[in-house]
Amino acid sequence: MEEGKGALAQSMIDAVHEMASISGYRGTTKRQCGNLARRLRLLTPLFEEIKDSKESMPEGTIGALASLVEALSSANELLGFGTVGSKIYHLVSEREQIMNKYHEVTSQLEQALNGISYKNLQIPDGVKGQVELVLGQLRGAKGGVDSPDVDLNEELLALYNQSSDTAPDRTVLRRLAEELKLMKIKQESLAEKLEIFVLCASGGDPGESIERISMLLKKIKDFVKTENLDMGPPPGKENVLPSSSGSSVDGNKETPVIPDHFRCPISLKLMKDPVVVSTGQTYERSCIEKWLEAGHRTCPRTQQTLSSTTLAPNGVLRILIAQWHEANGIQPPRPPSSSRPTKTISAAFPAKCAKIEQLLRKLGSGNPEEQRSAAGEIRLLAKRNADNRIAIAEAGAIPFLVRLLSTRDSRIQEHAVTALLNLSICYQNKGNIVSSGAVPGIVHVLRNGSMEARENAAATLFSLSAVDEYKVTIGASCAIPPLVLLLDEGTQRGKKDAAAALFNLCIYRGNKGKAVRAGIVPTLMQLLTEPGVGMADEALAVLAILASHTKGRAAIGAAKAVPVLVEIIRVGFPWNKENAAAVLVHLCAGEQHHLSEAKELEIMEPLVDLAQNGTDRGKRKAAQLLERLSRFVEQQQEGSGTGRSRGRGSGTGRNRG
Repeated sequence: MEEGKGALAQSMIDAVHEMASISGYRGTTKRQCGNLARRLRLLTPLFEEIKDSKESMPEGTIGALASLVEALSSANELLGFGTVGSKIYHLVSEREQIMNKYHEVTSQLEQALNGISYKNLQIPDGVKGQVELVLGQLRGAKGGVDSPDVDLNEELLALYNQSSDTAPDRTVLRRLAEELKLMKIKQESLAEKLEIFVLCASGGDPGESIERISMLLKKIKDFVKTENLDMGPPPGKENVLPSSSGSSVDGNKETPVIPDHFRCPISLKLMKDPVVVSTGQTYERSCIEKWLEAGHRTCPRTQQTLSSTTLAPNGVLRILIAQWHEANGIQPPRPPSSSRPTKTISAAFPAKCAKIEQLLRKLGSGNPEEQRSAAGEIRLLAKRNADNRIAIAEAGAIPFLVRLLSTRDSRIQEHAVTALLNLSICYQNKGNIVSSGAVPGIVHVLRNGSMEARENAAATLFSLSAVDEYKVTIGASCAIPPLVLLLDEGTQRGKKDAAAALFNLCIYRGNKGKAVRAGIVPTLMQLLTEPGVGMADEALAVLAILASHTKGRAAIGAAKAVPVLVEIIRVGFPWNKENAAAVLVHLCAGEQHHLSEAKELEIMEPLVDLAQNGTDRGKRKAAQLLERLSRFVEQQQEGSGTGRSRGRGSGTGRNRG
């Protein structure tokens, strides 16, 4: 029974890995295939738990697992078919067949997952949550074709079914030629391109549909031949600009794959502002805010009731996502602005603005009691929603709050810095905060405030340092030493806020030396080696960015980091392995004694594993280290061989003497 369970689990793991390697989906089901593959990858932790489980399993569950293996096999077949053939073939001939298969596979997967008795499997709650998420997505999968292809499909079908002697509509031909990317092909390669369409469409089984597709393509081909190949966009498209997602990708450069844990479970898109809810799950802020504003009080992923609607920034994940952008040479997107260009908040919510103006009068009153209560109210208002943040800034609250940063009343100071933190979530407010001279005041709180005020000051600096020019401003305001101090002596939350701010600031090269001089490296190494601290992710991320600096490299080497880094590469999490390897690459660039130490610690085997199974960046760093180690070993062998030869020669000379 146990062997059967293990074999079934391994079959499912292998099937998901195989599906993960499939890419290049075509035609109207491109979106569905991509979503299905992504959802099934979320089931891998479940299969691994089943494989490692020592608990006995009911016959019904074994049967459900066998059904799931069959369903995964069907999904694999569907995804493989989704990459074969041309777009025109999928549009004209196979759309209905593929969609029927998609619905069938989705239903099969849902039924098999529902048949598993999770109570008897001792599966962690987080894994159960992922399974529930996948089930919910499978239930909600409508399977409709991608909307931009619907009109194209109808036009193709009309031409496909048209008799050969009927003159086609030239406007339709133009649109089809543009959509199928035939208009810009050189004349001599056009025929070859169309023949490839037909060849792919046939799939080795020519028949009536292939003959009719050939006729359809001939009509398009004849049209393209008679047109100027360099003509502009089709009618109605003259003023359409290329879509922009915040970064451009060279046509010859592969778009990097977004790691699954960087995607919001609701939108499945790369997160820009990840926040944690009370169940411990992370979502994109805008997505979970919409969920909560709709009246939901459950976690979308786990369906657990939320004990609080407070959203805490996920600083660790922000660091990792920023590092992923940097490693892949992608400009990080700006956090979404909450501005309303068409009308001001004051025009839309006069009562709210009247309340804020009343609070501002109290802030400027000079009465500590009134200032304390008003700053506390503004702090809470700014925490609630984006409209409040804009209204508070529009009313001119920021200069009042900046002045209160220097007060001796610790509670007023804490309210003021936290209100600025909440206001800074809105991108347009960041500039207002910095231009109001807030940075020196925030640094003052970071040095002298209560522990909560210091933590919130660090979080504010992290938020402001998302803007590149403010990294320079903050670094020049002597913020780095007190951040390093908070990293050393703060609470768990304070350490994370400090690490996040330091990571952002050290992206600017001029701040790296300041951080090293402030003693950041010994503190990071302590966080990395102390058990139960839970700061390994942040510590490694900051070390990886410091290691590119000469002084940072020297400090890391002096901290005897090599054994720690080698052990992380051996047993760490994938993202930590890649950062450890990145640090070692820099350390070993010009220091052969670090290479020698790593070799003595038997790093070769874990490096080979990382090069084969790590993240994309981890594979690259492991390959660089392996190359350097190989050269180092060769040099050692050559030197050793030369030494032995000289030894024998001089010995012979002594005998002759």
